Amino acid sequence: MPTRREKITEMLERTEYPLTADDICRDLDIKDKSIVYEDINHISKSIKNMSKELLVQPARCGNCDFVFKVKGSAKRPSKCPQCKGQWIISPGYLIRPRK
Repeated sequence: MPTRREKITEMLERTEYPLTADDICRDLDIKDKSIVYEDINHISKSIKNMSKELLVQPARCGNCDFVFKVKGSAKRPSKCPQCKGQWIISPGYLIRPRK
């Protein structure tokens, strides 16, 4: 039986569009998004040895369309630095072969 991280990795490899932590939580019946963010951080490091990479669609503000920089951490930002709004559209993730 595959582990939770193996299931997440498989989901991110097979999807055609970026998945958010909310999507993963819903599909795998996980209650806490912080677990998914920790798993994504771990997965991004472990797939480097497999000639794969984690592609990130950056989070953005739903109020002013500010696009956040992609950092080392997979977590969703809490507040927009430009308009101070809290309507943040979560980042999306995909795994693809490294070019």
